Amino acid sequence: MSGPRRVVGFVPARQGSKRVLGKNVRLLNGHPLLAYSIAPALESGVFTDVIVSTDSEEIAAIARHYGAEVPFLRPAALATDTSPDIEWLDYTLRALEQQGRTWECFSLLRPTSPFRTADTIRRAWALFTAQQGVDSLRAVEKCTQHPGKMWVVRGERMFPLLPFADGNQPWHSTPYQALPPVYVQNASLEIAWTRVVFERRTIAGDVLVPFLTEGYEGFDINDPTDWMIAERLLADRVVTLPPIAQEPFVPARA
Repeated sequence: MSGPRRVVGFVPARQGSKRVLGKNVRLLNGHPLLAYSIAPALESGVFTDVIVSTDSEEIAAIARHYGAEVPFLRPAALATDTSPDIEWLDYTLRALEQQGRTWECFSLLRPTSPFRTADTIRRAWALFTAQQGVDSLRAVEKCTQHPGKMWVVRGERMFPLLPFADGNQPWHSTPYQALPPVYVQNASLEIAWTRVVFERRTIAGDVLVPFLTEGYEGFDINDPTDWMIAERLLADRVVTLPPIAQEPFVPARA
């Protein structure tokens, strides 16, 4: 697989976060959280287009300020708490196809991973394009809580989530270090061929390649505690945010 390819980077940023109010537009080190996904996407050089999918005029204005495109607002029916990615992604790709715009590949870059860098994206793209016969790539990291030690509670009894054993020793009673490595997906990024959306109505397909994130690349802000941790990591200079060329966004006065 060689030669230039048309690739679109999608940043999904709907309004209405319940756990962290206004999460996508909340300021982190002077810029809206959303900006830290747009900037590295543009810097990476991987994407022919960077598009923000949102149902909010405010978010759309912020996205455009930082260099992303918002061709239209996402319908409210596709921007609920329970809306799966495949719905808005299929809608967006088909709507843009009607405008004569198509891409071979797409990537999802969620705003909740502010420590993802342009280098992260380039490494993932290099890994994906080096593969043969895969449908998609997804960012993962090693589990800190092993599912072999998890339980399902039913009434007054509980049962192992994974009833596996090595010999006569069940996983739930096996030292963590002796358990097989298990990985959990994080929100850093996904890359897939657009055909998997149109042909299979899925964002992943069946054959996936793992992309192991490093350090805090996959750190995901989902609740107030995560936000506090992100601010502490920055204050202690454990991590750095992607550089942003634009001045901080200033809302237009009414």
